Amino acid sequence: MTITGFRQGDLAPPPSELTYDLASWLVAGVALFLALALHLLPALLAGLMVYELVQLLAGVLKIVRIHHEQRKLAAVTIVALGVVLLLTFAGAGAVGFFSSEAGNVSTLLNKVADSIDRWRVALPSFIAEQLPADVDDLRQTMAWLLPHAGLLKQAGAEVGRTLAHILFGLGIGVLVALYDVQPHEPFGPLARALQARASRLGEAFRRVVFAQVRISAVNTILTGLYLFVALPLVGVHLPLAKTVLVIAFLVGLLPVVGNLVSNTIIVILSLSVSLSVAIASLVFLVVIHKLEYFLNAHMIGTQVHAHAWELLLAMLVMEAAFGISGLIAAPIYYAYLKGELVSRSLV
Repeated sequence: MTITGFRQGDLAPPPSELTYDLASWLVAGVALFLALALHLLPALLAGLMVYELVQLLAGVLKIVRIHHEQRKLAAVTIVALGVVLLLTFAGAGAVGFFSSEAGNVSTLLNKVADSIDRWRVALPSFIAEQLPADVDDLRQTMAWLLPHAGLLKQAGAEVGRTLAHILFGLGIGVLVALYDVQPHEPFGPLARALQARASRLGEAFRRVVFAQVRISAVNTILTGLYLFVALPLVGVHLPLAKTVLVIAFLVGLLPVVGNLVSNTIIVILSLSVSLSVAIASLVFLVVIHKLEYFLNAHMIGTQVHAHAWELLLAMLVMEAAFGISGLIAAPIYYAYLKGELVSRSLV
């Protein structure tokens, strides 16, 4: 007796390559969704960054006449040491700051009170009257915030959780890169399909990051022109301008969020000079911030072979669905999706 050409007892035909691809796409889609839904995007980005750094260093080490696996191992070691040193310096800096006079609460309150006194002259009277009069008044204001300490504690816990996720992501990235160096059994068909998805995601991340470096450089140049050309022309010299420029480049490597951080710092420093300078800085930086959306879309779109409107639409939808995390992830996710579709000649 036969059923559709097969006798009873015959084995079913093995799944086709397309079946494994479909399964791997489903797994990848669920994983990327959960990374946003469970707020694990920082861990994902940290892991991808470490892994891609290892690949980059392994390529650079080609000039050294050693075996490919030894180059990979050397790259993993260098990146791992770099992560450990970075964490050590960050921890030592935090401990040193809070142990020093600058981190003392009384010193901090005095500095804030001095800044308020300077602002009081520049601000309109109806705003100046609402500011604390002296350090004691400022302490009372801080005491008034104590009933809301739960919200501050919750925010601090959220920051701590995010940092922990980043540390886990860095560790996972190092371990995955190290796993590639070690000999292992050949992958099965589903594992090979999943590896292809992961490789394409890493490629999308690398393209977006390289584009973000160029975007950060452009933003830094525009900020430098404002701080060192436009403001001095009207007789204004912003304090710590060089430090702000370095910070603007470093935090500018973070899409959207980095620009907001550098803008906030510049506006606060401008407010210490005068209210008019602060307003001018705010207007300038809002324009630059809005320009960044189109700059992101154009530069990243060039890297992933997508039109600017495609990325802008992806950023709009992802921001509406997942907030700021979606906005940050949108270029990477869309680059990955576009790469998958192009690889199958579907678009």
